[in-house]
Amino acid sequence: MPGTRDEGRRWSAAEPGFWRQVVEQLGAALTVVDPAGRILAANPAAEQVLGRAAAAMHGEDAHDLLHRDTDGARIPRERCPLLRALAEGAAARGEGDSFLRGDGRLVAISWSASPLTHGGSLKGMAVLFTDATGDRSARRKRAAYTSALEDLTERLTLVAEITDVLGQTLETDEALARLGRLLVPRLADWAAVDLRVGSGQVHRVAVTGPEGRDPGQEGRREPLPEAGEAARSPLVQVLNGGDPVLQGEVGTAAPPGSPLAAVHSDFLRTVGATSAITVPLGSRRQITGALTVVRTDPACPFDTDDLEVVSDIGRRVGLVIDNARRFGRQRAVAEAMQRNLLAPLPQPGRLRLAARYQPAPAGSQVGGDWYDAFELKDGTVALVIGDVIGHDLTAAAGMAQLHGILRSLAWDHTGPPGAVVDRLDDAMPAITTVPMATLVLARLEGHPCTGPWTLRWTSAGHPPPLLLTSGGHAQYLEAGQGLLLGVGPGAGGSRPNAAVSLPPGSTLLLYTDGLIEIPGTDLDTGLDRLRRHALTLAHEPLETLCDQLLAGMPPGSTDDVALLALRLPVP
Repeated sequence: MPGTRDEGRRWSAAEPGFWRQVVEQLGAALTVVDPAGRILAANPAAEQVLGRAAAAMHGEDAHDLLHRDTDGARIPRERCPLLRALAEGAAARGEGDSFLRGDGRLVAISWSASPLTHGGSLKGMAVLFTDATGDRSARRKRAAYTSALEDLTERLTLVAEITDVLGQTLETDEALARLGRLLVPRLADWAAVDLRVGSGQVHRVAVTGPEGRDPGQEGRREPLPEAGEAARSPLVQVLNGGDPVLQGEVGTAAPPGSPLAAVHSDFLRTVGATSAITVPLGSRRQITGALTVVRTDPACPFDTDDLEVVSDIGRRVGLVIDNARRFGRQRAVAEAMQRNLLAPLPQPGRLRLAARYQPAPAGSQVGGDWYDAFELKDGTVALVIGDVIGHDLTAAAGMAQLHGILRSLAWDHTGPPGAVVDRLDDAMPAITTVPMATLVLARLEGHPCTGPWTLRWTSAGHPPPLLLTSGGHAQYLEAGQGLLLGVGPGAGGSRPNAAVSLPPGSTLLLYTDGLIEIPGTDLDTGLDRLRRHALTLAHEPLETLCDQLLAGMPPGSTDDVALLALRLPVP
């Protein structure tokens, strides 16, 4: 139902029960309009001031329904300050405007509108208004309500932005850097984050102030005292499972009871704290660390409403950090699995082989790319490059399965490589967890020292090998292309094979798509870029060629890369 979905969006930024109660019990009238000026919601106070039911106003154009001049006539839309504020996405306010009640009477209105944004786009306006016909006392009360709602709107927006921005990264340090930029100076003058690490240690990982991150106050590690020790320290209390702590006045007379408490006390004293809030990161059952926010102006201390907001932020940040740590552990396992499976390369005769595996950049998921090279029973050399579909630990595990099975199938096979890949495709759904994969399997035939050399290969939906000759030519070997592994039994019949004679001194490159996929461009652009770059390196030592190909990748890549290079000797 649309109403239910809109309501979920309105209250998803904070604890539903708390914020709903605040708005519904607010003495000032509040309506929410969408970017087109249509009414989405109205609280009970708005119903009373306007003499209209919220349900009757829902979906109506606020200007057409309510805005009138002092004679009761409609006002042209171009003269409406609320519509102008919506178009500009800016806050606005007005005094003495006339609204038409449901009973036909006009009521003088003072109003204030604040934009509601999510993910950088305008979602509408929160419009607070009061009956402006009262006396000066009522006006003062009205001003207080206006200030309260503007403050509430800012807090709601801040919590929503933090939830949105932190949800875009799985890197702990990046999440904390973003958190600091959001909290300072909008909510606090300083913010500090302490995380629980192994062996009962607490690590102060991030301190953000008016000038940004303050590395001089970061990095301290101290043991966490047992519950009951150093009980006066808000940080120790919170990390031991205590409730969030609001310090309306920050005192420094009592000596700290532990090194950790001393770190926190020194921080508060150094930044000139006059008010502070310390809350746990995560839930009471799983405390990841603590967040401390500080104000230095004695005229603007934190209050209990701020405590609710910061506590909510702490719960959300704790979940983000916990997820980031879990992802980091999974990523480390997958990368270790991949590297351990990349066995040492053979160096038969005068043939030279080199390979590289580069994980995806920080913040990206682990992939299933791999390379392999091994001598077969008949003395020829098998070359493999592959990519399991997916980006997680499952993809890495699937890569390990295909790696072992392919070696077993190819070991004593003397026929074309397409027959080996056909058998692998048949076996894959029965004895692996891999849904789909691409690969190139090639056989290098010829004496390892003198040649002549013939390359026979088949491709299961993989980017084509690149052949560089000593004469300065580059050619993609596009023959032998077949369907991906896992597209269905018998979908393509027998796989195609291809063969080409390799001239002495030539270099063959097998690679995964991470080397040619450039964000914002098509695949042909990436292939052309690789061909031109590889040609400039064709006479470099093989190890240097591999290193420079990876170093020259454009920024923005989110995929891992496997690269296998073969160079033939010159007689």
